[in-house]
Amino acid sequence: MGYVFDFNDAKAYENWFGKPEHRQIAERESGLMIDMLKPSPGDSILEIGCGTGSNLLFLVDLGVQVTGLEPSPYMLDIASRNLGNRADFHRGYAEDLPFDDNSFNHAMFMTTLEFVEDPGKAIEEACRVAKDRIFLGVLNKYALKGILRRVTGMFSSSIYNRAVFFSVWELKEIVRRVAGDSPMSWRTICQVPGSSGFLTPWVENSGLLQRCPFGAFTGMVVTLTPRFRTRPMKMRIPSGRPSGAVTG
Repeated sequence: MGYVFDFNDAKAYENWFGKPEHRQIAERESGLMIDMLKPSPGDSILEIGCGTGSNLLFLVDLGVQVTGLEPSPYMLDIASRNLGNRADFHRGYAEDLPFDDNSFNHAMFMTTLEFVEDPGKAIEEACRVAKDRIFLGVLNKYALKGILRRVTGMFSSSIYNRAVFFSVWELKEIVRRVAGDSPMSWRTICQVPGSSGFLTPWVENSGLLQRCPFGAFTGMVVTLTPRFRTRPMKMRIPSGRPSGAVTG
């Protein structure tokens, strides 16, 4: 089990998301996820580590069937209040998903892998329960903003003290180890910390800049091949010698 957000963490995140400049960042991140994952109306999506449900809100408006899994009961309370009966919520952990193989079209992580105990196992479980694609959204280890977060965490208490950041190359290595040669692609956004001017949409939507491996937020999509959880089967073998003559 990794770090589970407590009551104060949940309230702090809700307050963070309530600020317009922070909501704008969340909208960019969710926009990248939707653009890369390309869900169709009627598709089913599991968000692993759904938090307060802010990302699911964007998907509901697209006609997608959404399910959220979250270990924190405080985050789940807020998510349930935000989405009501428009989403199905479960309490659980990324490394042991309570769903059958191929239960969803897609699965996604949005700044969740930073807080799980075993990122490789979490991705493996996502590959098991999804049948089409998975999306991995992480905070970039080598982005200027990521470096500032880690330095700040050395001198003051922060939720980022609990986080493990990933580079594009580290994320690709984990995916290859878990999913083999499954096709993958990645992009980054939030290239300039705190950018909100009239050029921001052009910068953020530039295909060339999104291939820069140092943006603050990395999105990676993996196209899946079927994978299943297996277990040994017991066979009943009659005891004793066979009856009747044996020819040879």
